[in-house]
Amino acid sequence: MKKIILPSLIISLLSACSSSVTNPALDTSQQHSGGQNMGDATSLYWFTERLAVPIQAADYVLAGDYGWYQSNYRWEDGQVRELIREGEQLKDNIGLVPYSIHVRFNPDGDAVYQQYRINGKVLPMNREMLEQVKAEAVNVADVTKAQNKSGNHLIQGYWDGQEFETCSGQSYDVLEFNQTLPNFVVNRLADIDSYVAFVGDRKGDGLIVEQLLMLTDDNQECVEKPQLLDK
Repeated sequence: MKKIILPSLIISLLSACSSSVTNPALDTSQQHSGGQNMGDATSLYWFTERLAVPIQAADYVLAGDYGWYQSNYRWEDGQVRELIREGEQLKDNIGLVPYSIHVRFNPDGDAVYQQYRINGKVLPMNREMLEQVKAEAVNVADVTKAQNKSGNHLIQGYWDGQEFETCSGQSYDVLEFNQTLPNFVVNRLADIDSYVAFVGDRKGDGLIVEQLLMLTDDNQECVEKPQLLDK
């Protein structure tokens, strides 16, 4: 596989992207992060488990012209029990309109509370929609666990053509791409100030990029983990 190495970059991991245990003596929870590209959708993921049992998760998803959303998911006894989502979606010829979803499930997996709002209207959710949002929660958990098992995490930051500074401000000397990049991406990294999000890991004094997620203008703010559910 062709590798592209950009030396003298300033890069770091977000502290929230670490998969290490916070305090083994007091807390057995593990924090994971990751992301993926699927078709037109780009997703950033966060996931928490305790003793290999899922606790909570979150995602931030950009779907191109079709809109965007952010979600929080909560598990109990290994089952998805609640989720809440906010965002915008493309509706007919109106364009992007606001929408939100809030669902609670009982231990049998049945929806005992549901609210689906789109452009101010409350609509019912059918079984297929309910199963889909549950499956999306499970996907966040599965993807982040698999990526973190390989030692990879979500990393975000800004590249100005000479330096890459992450949202947490730590620095590394080298950014290595473990994937073949289109020429326009290489040219942009060389010439244009950019926000960059990727799944990768530390390698010596630098970082290795396993999957590039987002590359856009530097006016893009760092994406924080959504906090939509009450703690």
